[in-house]
Amino acid sequence: MTPSQIVSALQILLAIRQPVFLWGPPGVGKSQLVAQTAKALALELIDIRAVLLDPVDLRGLPRLTQEGRAEWCPPAFLPDTSSTSKGVLFLDELNAAPPLVQAACYQLILDRRIGEYLLPAGWTVIAAGNRESDRAVTHRMPTALANRLVHIDCVANLDDWLAWAKTRAIRPEIMAFLRYRPKLLHDFDPAANSKAFASPRSWEFLSRIMDQEPPESVAEDLYRGTIGVGAGSEFIGFLQIWRELPTVQEIIDTPKTAIVPNEPAALYAICEALALAANADTLTALVSYANRLPAEFGVLLLRDCVLRDKKLVEHPAFISWAQANASVIM
Repeated sequence: MTPSQIVSALQILLAIRQPVFLWGPPGVGKSQLVAQTAKALALELIDIRAVLLDPVDLRGLPRLTQEGRAEWCPPAFLPDTSSTSKGVLFLDELNAAPPLVQAACYQLILDRRIGEYLLPAGWTVIAAGNRESDRAVTHRMPTALANRLVHIDCVANLDDWLAWAKTRAIRPEIMAFLRYRPKLLHDFDPAANSKAFASPRSWEFLSRIMDQEPPESVAEDLYRGTIGVGAGSEFIGFLQIWRELPTVQEIIDTPKTAIVPNEPAALYAICEALALAANADTLTALVSYANRLPAEFGVLLLRDCVLRDKKLVEHPAFISWAQANASVIM
């Protein structure tokens, strides 16, 4: 499933408190999807990294009552049994945890309890982990547990990631590059020995690094060390094209004479940069420039403009462009 499909599926499963396991390669964004869904549904989220727990951590510690009987004190990171709140208990990297830790987590999933502790009624367990084929540290899931879970495979999707990236101020250079080279959004090969590779997570890391404007003497090594040698080298080459493009302000000021690139990579780059400047004041100029672009890139530019501000569909310039390009849009 793509990220947007997973969010929809999780909303259905959370409504009926059905435990679910998200499978996917490293860096695909499993944890992010769980957090995004919980936030959208106004649910509390407790994120537990199962791989960091010891077997006794989930059970808690014993204490003596006034009657001289032993009772278990559950850990503070589990939801309070008396709570009336609703939330998600997220067990991340579950199948990488030691078997004894997994056994305790399995009881929580199967029976909604660990010993005397009972998971509050408003809470649902979601677990996640890497696939055995990813060459990550994993343990085989018992069939009895597997049959109690809904299993969802996560795959990266460029459209979903771009929509998310625009809400997180991801660098426009990165979004433009990935439109040009969509296969590099998640370039994970479990058979390769490379330590760094391109993934939705590492592209976000790269954007944050670029925000710091690293000096040229270290920038290229940082890029390759974040997204891998192959993807990093391609991205560095793309940046050379990006820097040679006319500025956004030049195009807005002179849309009928500003340079129109010939290379697809440059066209993706210019469309991404211009879409970020779209508003009611600049749209007339952007439409004028879009009319000079190859048809598919003109559609790309104007589509991104209205995705950025849906009110622009009512702008006279956009209406005129849509009527003139109806056959291309359809």
